[in-house]
Amino acid sequence: MKNYRNLLFYIITIGVFGLLMYFFVQKGGKLELNKTSEIVILQNSTSGQQFLKTFHQNLAEPLAILLLQVIVILLTARLFGYLCKKIAQPTVIGEIIAGIFLGPSFLGLFFPDLSSFLFPYRSLGNLQLFSQIGLILFMFIVGMELNLKVIRNCAKDAIVISHASIIIPFALGMGLAYFTYRNFAPNNVKFLCYSLFLGVAMSITAFPVLARIVQERGMTKTTLGTMVITCAAINDISAWCILAAVIAIAKAGSFISSIYTILLAISYVLVMFKLIRPFLQRLGNIYS
Repeated sequence: MKNYRNLLFYIITIGVFGLLMYFFVQKGGKLELNKTSEIVILQNSTSGQQFLKTFHQNLAEPLAILLLQVIVILLTARLFGYLCKKIAQPTVIGEIIAGIFLGPSFLGLFFPDLSSFLFPYRSLGNLQLFSQIGLILFMFIVGMELNLKVIRNCAKDAIVISHASIIIPFALGMGLAYFTYRNFAPNNVKFLCYSLFLGVAMSITAFPVLARIVQERGMTKTTLGTMVITCAAINDISAWCILAAVIAIAKAGSFISSIYTILLAISYVLVMFKLIRPFLQRLGNIYS
């Protein structure tokens, strides 16, 4: 009986208020006859034109542009990632190619109107912020899967491997600077600064890309994967320290005058390492 009462109440409520709304619509239709002097003659336009006009108006909102960009980027990245996976290549390579495809190198060069529509200049700041948040979350996930005990055991070997992998491309980059300095170096830039900067650019590892490849191959929790991630992290830290030294040399004008800045930077790194070392040891003991 309770179910029947609920059903009867539902039918009566919907019916009564439905009739009431119908009554209002009928009475309101008669009011239109008294407003003939306020009739506005609409311009002749097709439904497609009205849709495009409304669509363009909605895209003026920053959130709408960001959502459209995210959809286009995800679809393009999935497409190129799928194609790379079919030829036994990491998916991240396809995602990098997708970025080149949507960037000024292809879409902006051959389809500038479409590029300016999808990626207007005013929206690039929001897109960059969104991408940095995604990168932070991804690196957090990679860090959660690393075994800190394995990192401590292979730290010394990782330092040797990392610095050996830096010195070779660094020297080759300085050699390349010798052949490109005259044609490509900016004015008033000394050869030492130009060659050091090119050497750093050639020796830096793309840490997020490498982490993505290791994760995709299922090597994050293995000894080899941990060694690779550790080497890449040490590589990046060393390269950024070298870059700081290069900036100090460029600002000071010579290597001798930049020694003071370099010594201060080294002191800062040592002090910070001494401060955070107990925390890292405590964290390692928790995970081990």
